[in-house]
Formats: sequence, C-alpha cells, structure tokens
Amino acid sequence: MIRTSTRRRRGATTIEFAFTLPIVLLMFFGFIEATRANMVRNSAKNAAYMAARRAIIPGGTASDAVAKGESILKATGVRSGVVTVAPSVVDEDTPQVTVTVSAPMNENSWVVPKFFADAVIVQSCTLTREASQSGF
Repeated sequence: MIRTSTRRRRGATTIEFAFTLPIVLLMFFGFIEATRANMVRNSAKNAAYMAARRAIIPGGTASDAVAKGESILKATGVRSGVVTVAPSVVDEDTPQVTVTVSAPMNENSWVVPKFFADAVIVQSCTLTREASQSGF
C-alpha cells in the first residue's frame, strides 16, 4: 500500500510542477523586464537632467546638451535613445531650457520585448538658465 500511494503522489507532483512552472517563469521574466524598464526610466531622467545642466551654464549650447545626454545613455546601456533640446538655440536671452529624452523599450529589453511592446520611456527636465555674473 505504501508503494501505490507514493507512486500516485509522485505523479501528482509532476503534474503540479508542469502547471506551475510556466507561471513562475512568466513572473520571473516579467520582474526582470519591469526592473529593466525602471532602469531605463531612471537613466533617461538622469540624462535629461545632466544635459539640461550642460545647456544652462554660461556658454552652454544645445549641441553640448545633446552630446552629454547621449553619452550618459551610452554609459548606462540605453540603446536608440533620442535627446532633444528646446529651444534649439540657447543664448543669453533664453530663460529656460527643456531637455527631453525618449527611449523605446523594444530596443532596450533584456529578455522578451513582448512585456513592454511599443512602449517608449519619455523623461524631461526643465531648468532656468544661469546668467553670467559680469561686473563683479
């Protein structure tokens, strides 16, 4: 009698494992993708802030800001990120600078791009331009 109940239990364990494994794997890979999406979001926010900082200092230009944002995205492993600066020409009369960074999740997925299909992470930062202190 002990042998038959052990065999039945062994078969039940196999069936339970077969049903639960796909769910556990789906959750595991989903958590990995959610973590990657959060990392891309934080990297885009940091790139937008640092690029805006580069543009608002005296002598800063929009091309300097774009280069800074792209270098941060590259350093953090974000692919196909786009950095835009508004206004496109930054001079002494510019009151504020807004930098927007967008990164498609299809290009930045680690496991399966289906979790965040067609999602685009967009982060922006607006800073007031610093004026040079002449005359002191």
